[in-house]
Amino acid sequence: MQRRTLLAGTAALAAAPLIRARAQASAPAARTKIVWWHAMTAALGAQVTRIADTFNRSQSAVEVQAIYKGGYADLLNETIAASRAGQAPHLTQIFEVGTGTMLAAGKAVKQVWELSRETGVVIDPKTYIPSVRGYFSLADGRMASMPFNSSTAVMWYSKDAFRKAGLDPAKPPVTWDDVVHAAQAIKARNAAEIPSTSAWFSWIQLEQYSALHNVPFASEADGFDGLGAKLEINSKAHVKAMARLFAMSKDGTFKYTGRDSAPDQLLVSGKAGIHFDSSGMRGDLVKSARFDWGEAYLPYDPDIIKTPLNSIIGGASLWTMTAPGRTPAEYKAVASFLNFIGKPENDAYWHQHTGYVPVTLAGFELSKQQGFYQKNLGADLPVLQLTRGTVTKYSKGLRLGRLAEIRNIIYEEVEKGFQGNQTAQQAMDNAVARGNKVLREFQRSVKQ
Repeated sequence: MQRRTLLAGTAALAAAPLIRARAQASAPAARTKIVWWHAMTAALGAQVTRIADTFNRSQSAVEVQAIYKGGYADLLNETIAASRAGQAPHLTQIFEVGTGTMLAAGKAVKQVWELSRETGVVIDPKTYIPSVRGYFSLADGRMASMPFNSSTAVMWYSKDAFRKAGLDPAKPPVTWDDVVHAAQAIKARNAAEIPSTSAWFSWIQLEQYSALHNVPFASEADGFDGLGAKLEINSKAHVKAMARLFAMSKDGTFKYTGRDSAPDQLLVSGKAGIHFDSSGMRGDLVKSARFDWGEAYLPYDPDIIKTPLNSIIGGASLWTMTAPGRTPAEYKAVASFLNFIGKPENDAYWHQHTGYVPVTLAGFELSKQQGFYQKNLGADLPVLQLTRGTVTKYSKGLRLGRLAEIRNIIYEEVEKGFQGNQTAQQAMDNAVARGNKVLREFQRSVKQ
């Protein structure tokens, strides 16, 4: 009995590894976890969660956790701090003005072209709309970050105000002369509380203006060719554009109504006859506007360019971060998620449910095939504007360090101009002088 018991015990011990092996084989493998920091709230935040959940359900190898970390500026600062502490997330959403800063981060980031090469997961830059990918690419075309939520600027207008002013609501202004005349008519007939205004003043009235007219915002191909870039927004073209707006402000046909998105509610409320703003405002207009509104291309000056080029993007992209001990499996998981986001069906869904433009050519085509633009007239206009003409070194975006700080400097100088305290030339000269100091400080910090 004792011997049989010992043999039985030995047999049981011998069989134990096999039992464990069978149990391990039948148990699901642990997923590779990916942390994604983002800046989207409310309905947009829900769509970010939906993307992560849809990806997680589509396969069993990777689990993406989407975490809200504050607004764009806060998220950039959080990302920098976490990276310095060796605790960076796998992915982080950085707004477009942070692109220069992220590119200067060196090995703290793993650029998309590196990620694709190392993992073997194909992420083809050619599938993305040129003016979208250009903003987030190196000078040679290699993609540094993944285009995600992109918008551009358009001219919104009140068809009700146009009718009251005796203007044809089916024929929005095309040139800046047209804008001036329309604003004068709106004022003369008291057709709107504010004849014309603009949100995101630097982005739309200087950065977009430069791209459309193929004039440099800064030297070194708007910063793409090197850190030695200098601002060139005191050119004749830029000064003319500012002088026009200062004059319109003086005669009451244009009203400066605040920085960044502060004027957005004037658009939604219908108080402005003409309102320059992000194309991403469409969702708010559809949901909340109680007036007949229209959407049109940004105007241009025919004496500077006969046919305007593409507009440039706003929004953000996704950056892959490095961290001590991060494994090849984790980077491959990140690459597979980025590949998933870029699929036409996912890009089209994001575009159609958020108001952002599709970032891939296939996503745009799929939206056409699905009849989205037939049901939502004008929703394709931002994409058509982004894809207009051939992208040049002055229409693919900006690559300037501390651009957010430079925008604030521009705000300060143009605000003095709107207050009548300096001319357009003085405002632009001062913005260039102060902005260039910021660029030189950034250049020195990168070289250290």
